[in-house]
Amino acid sequence: MRDLALIFGLALAAALGVGLLGALALRLLRARSITVHVCVLLTVTVTAVVAGVVVVAQAMFLSPHDLQVVLLTVAAAATVSLGVGWYFGRRLATAAVWADQARERERRVEKGRRDLVAWVSHDLRTPLAGLRAMAEALEDRVVDDPATVAEYHRRIRGQTDRMTRLVDDLFELSRINAGALRLTLSAVPLGEVVSDALAGTAPLAEARRVRLVAAESGWPTVLASEPELARVVGNLLLNAVHYTPSDGTVRVEAGREHDAAWLAVADTCGGIPEGDLPRLFDVAFRGEPARTPRSGGEGSGGLGLAIVRGLVEAHGGRVDVQNVVGGCRFVVQLPAA
Repeated sequence: MRDLALIFGLALAAALGVGLLGALALRLLRARSITVHVCVLLTVTVTAVVAGVVVVAQAMFLSPHDLQVVLLTVAAAATVSLGVGWYFGRRLATAAVWADQARERERRVEKGRRDLVAWVSHDLRTPLAGLRAMAEALEDRVVDDPATVAEYHRRIRGQTDRMTRLVDDLFELSRINAGALRLTLSAVPLGEVVSDALAGTAPLAEARRVRLVAAESGWPTVLASEPELARVVGNLLLNAVHYTPSDGTVRVEAGREHDAAWLAVADTCGGIPEGDLPRLFDVAFRGEPARTPRSGGEGSGGLGLAIVRGLVEAHGGRVDVQNVVGGCRFVVQLPAA
């Protein structure tokens, strides 16, 4: 009985020594990844078993041959245990990290969905209230002179167009997020798309006294779907005109580098806070009040830039924004034809 107690004590002492060293190592490595922690913990466990067996084997006064056999057996078992444990430990750590990232993505998506509902509800409530008030005024004949009636009709049409644009943006965004967007790629002259977008934006820019300037040459041909590319350019131009103050300038230029073409839209909005730049393409993000478009009914619920990013990425390109002197500059990169 005393021999068994002695053997237990020796094995326990050896295992405790290894365990204390392992606890110190884990404390020093507390800032490392889950994989490192799992591997260290597994190594400590196997090493504690090996240390206990070695100490007990030496205390039993085994012959050199028998001691060698015991040590080889323990080493083989430890190698297999460490290999299997390291492999499954990495898989476990990867799964844990993936699950944590998935939960974080789910939280971001849910927050974005709530923000989107809040923004859309706000942007729909305003025109609906105006439509209701004007419709009731016309119905009750509060206004009856032809000039005022015509003005009310014009405003109703404008508010209806605003709601139509918002619904179109929601539909486009849902197609992008659902992966239902199907592109028909072809060689598209970027200069023609920009020219059409400038013509469509010119009335709004003229009303806001914003100058539209486009490069005279250097327009590349891109591999893209023309309707979606036109929407990208149009959204960028509308966004630039919305945030550019009177007597400001919106400049459009393009070029080609190797197998990629680029399109840049620069404005004189005064710049964007650095903290807002990474979130500028998020759904329904508008930033500080100074970045909210002035009244006029052209807003799109903060969806325009989110649609731009989705459409550009669907083409295999990317869109970036950076502050420049006096404003900001959006750069779209697409595959060149």
